[in-house]
Amino acid sequence: MKRKWQFLAALLFLSIPLLTACGTLPSLTAAPSPTANQQAGPLPTTGPPKTVVIDTDMAVDDWMAILYLLQRPEVTVEAITVVGTGEAHCAPGIRNALDLAALAGNEDIPVSCGRESPLQGDHTFPSTWRDSVDNLAGLSLAKNPNPPSSQSAVELLTSAIQDSPQKVILVTLGPLTNVSEALQSEPSLVDNLDMIYVMGGAVNVPGNLQVPGVDLDNRVAEWNMYVDPHAAAVVLDSGAPITLVPLDATNRAPLNMDFYRRLGADRTTPEADFVYQALTQMQDFINSGGYYFWDPLAAAIATDEALATVEPQTLTVIEQEGSESGRTLGSGEGSTVLVCTEADAAAFEEVFLHTLNGRLR
Repeated sequence: MKRKWQFLAALLFLSIPLLTACGTLPSLTAAPSPTANQQAGPLPTTGPPKTVVIDTDMAVDDWMAILYLLQRPEVTVEAITVVGTGEAHCAPGIRNALDLAALAGNEDIPVSCGRESPLQGDHTFPSTWRDSVDNLAGLSLAKNPNPPSSQSAVELLTSAIQDSPQKVILVTLGPLTNVSEALQSEPSLVDNLDMIYVMGGAVNVPGNLQVPGVDLDNRVAEWNMYVDPHAAAVVLDSGAPITLVPLDATNRAPLNMDFYRRLGADRTTPEADFVYQALTQMQDFINSGGYYFWDPLAAAIATDEALATVEPQTLTVIEQEGSESGRTLGSGEGSTVLVCTEADAAAFEEVFLHTLNGRLR
């Protein structure tokens, strides 16, 4: 899910023991007993059933977004595709996605990965970021006994969308390499897409490539768009219905220590506890003020657009190499998509906590 410039800051803060973790969950205090408020009856869930496919690059915020969607009672996740151009490499990305699905009681969800190079160019996430998420940030999960799908990511995306009797909501949390290939291969997929929710872009705010240790002269692009700008352009120009969740919206939803402490006191399910464990590994990063609910916000907006202010805008993606490569730019000659310009952080945090703790029905 991506963003994800600030993740390097987290790696700079992490200690040597964390980076050489033995692969087990840290020894933390036990999950607290529910308070009277937490023990209240489940909250109502509004809206019809939703068929969802997730395309992810399996970074930390992706894990949170995936668990959120798997906990939504009105959502059926039909497939998870890992984008090989994202933060996780294919093999560990598939393994971690399978294990997350099993944690949420959905071990039969098919998981596959796509190509590991952009459609054009050679942009990539820094190797240190990729190594950390490949290693699940030093955490461990019970292994899903099921193997990966025999289909490629493009084949799995195509079949999941084509074969669905209900229009599909596609939630993309990383570079758009897989999705662009699928839409190029089968343009008619757009006819069975209810919406593509894209976490990516920076429309009227600065990008997030300016980070210590990364020598990029680009102040306008967001990572997911930058890694494969041609893929992003293909998707925006595909004619599919698209809602973009750019940094303009995610900047309104910082993940701070207040939320971390709230989650620590309110984690009554394995999903909520795993998110707490993951964020525990990121405490220094969270304390730095640079961590945001990038992918979880996009996932939540996919289930409730009232969490954001949304307006149509005509955008184009700059594909040329240079200081603006990957920029999502307002342009009269581009494609019109829905853009989230604001987000209700307080409302999001409430629904995120209730969902992770299984309090919806």
